[in-house]
Amino acid sequence: MKWLMITLLVCICSNIQAQNIDARLTAAIKGLENDAQFKHAILSMYVVDSKTGKVIFDRNAQIGLAPASCQKVVTSVSAFELLGKEYKYKTDIGYSGKIVDTLITGDIHIVGYGDPTLGSWRYNSTTPEGFFTAMTQFLRKKNIRSFKSIVVDDTKWGSQSIPDGWVWEDIGNYYGAGASSFNWNENQYSIILQSGQKVGDKVKVVSSDLGRYHKWINELKTAERGTGDNAYIYLGSNSKLNVLRGTIPLSEKTFTISGAQQNGFNLFVNDFRERALKINLDYSFIEVDGETNFISHLPREIGFDSLLYTYYSPTLDSINYWFLKKSVNLYGEAFVKTIAYEKTKSGSTDTGIAIIKDFWNKNGIEKSALNIIDGSGLSPANRVTTNALVTVMQYAQKQKWFASFYYDLPEINGIKMKDGYINGVRSYTGYVKSRSGEEYTFSFIVNNFDGNPGTVREKMWKVLDILK
Repeated sequence: MKWLMITLLVCICSNIQAQNIDARLTAAIKGLENDAQFKHAILSMYVVDSKTGKVIFDRNAQIGLAPASCQKVVTSVSAFELLGKEYKYKTDIGYSGKIVDTLITGDIHIVGYGDPTLGSWRYNSTTPEGFFTAMTQFLRKKNIRSFKSIVVDDTKWGSQSIPDGWVWEDIGNYYGAGASSFNWNENQYSIILQSGQKVGDKVKVVSSDLGRYHKWINELKTAERGTGDNAYIYLGSNSKLNVLRGTIPLSEKTFTISGAQQNGFNLFVNDFRERALKINLDYSFIEVDGETNFISHLPREIGFDSLLYTYYSPTLDSINYWFLKKSVNLYGEAFVKTIAYEKTKSGSTDTGIAIIKDFWNKNGIEKSALNIIDGSGLSPANRVTTNALVTVMQYAQKQKWFASFYYDLPEINGIKMKDGYINGVRSYTGYVKSRSGEEYTFSFIVNNFDGNPGTVREKMWKVLDILK
């Protein structure tokens, strides 16, 4: 009898707590809806009890909104389930022809299978130095000192690196890097800028990682101190001619911005020439025949005769850490294409998205509630419901790999959650434990707000504080 009384008391307290949270959230959301900054906005919020799934709060939870980077949790959980926590990307290094004495009569072949970490600075094993050192060691084992050229095979995922629906303003900048089957240095490069001494002065391009591969139409101007990085790179109609627009603060001598390449080939060429053969990486024994360090890029797949070795990426859960923590869009697009390639041998975004939507349809999410066209949430054309995002997060809790997924989520405002921001969109989805011990899973999205996005963030955080 005593046990029954305790259980009944706990249930009553829990219901009172849920009713209190619902009332407070209702008042807070009404306050936002009456705020001039949200006059023409759409707000959606969905909160459930993490343990029981009981709905705690629901405001517009079935309306599809642009989720921005909160969409990454869908891609992340899908990758854990459809590829596996221990999945590794591979890159094959082989050669055509024969080895005669110390000479390969044909070419070195590097075949990419979509590894988004190849050449990345985020891991010791993936840096250019790490890759080239490993390559050197295997060539030395075979006593190979000379070859005709290096052929990079970038054919496994087809020719479209950028998903449909991305906007021109994004795709020239580092966060708009497309995913191809051969990626290098996260398909990013740096531009060093020097601003003027007065507002309105022209900005000088000091240098670029791309070297001779690109030219610039430079329309950048100097702005006031403290205005930050408002410089954007626009891809021109000519792939070697980009446009720089916007502003950087005055009196900056070495102001760095990052741009995107839509595959890693040119960046790899630069690194091979500038690092592998010109810094001390034991490459002095390699003598390349013909044009110095000539590298070919295949427009079509051509096999090689013999495999030298296979280079493997870090595991998926390690890649996912940076995908969620630093919101690396390239990793999400690579996950989607990898799912497609592993399941169908067609590494297209559309195929990967179709597989992901089918998977979630079997797990309780209508396809129309997950109306997505990329893996990162960068496209403003994505539409996802907060109900769908919470369903994904609830599903993740029940899986063996959940500890890795939870660890990978950023901690923001004292809450483990993924955040998202694109023009006119702010979003959050995650897990929170209240001071009284209740655990909630939530998603909160605002579209079409007006004014300063920083102010919107602070107002949304105040609403989420109710759950603490």
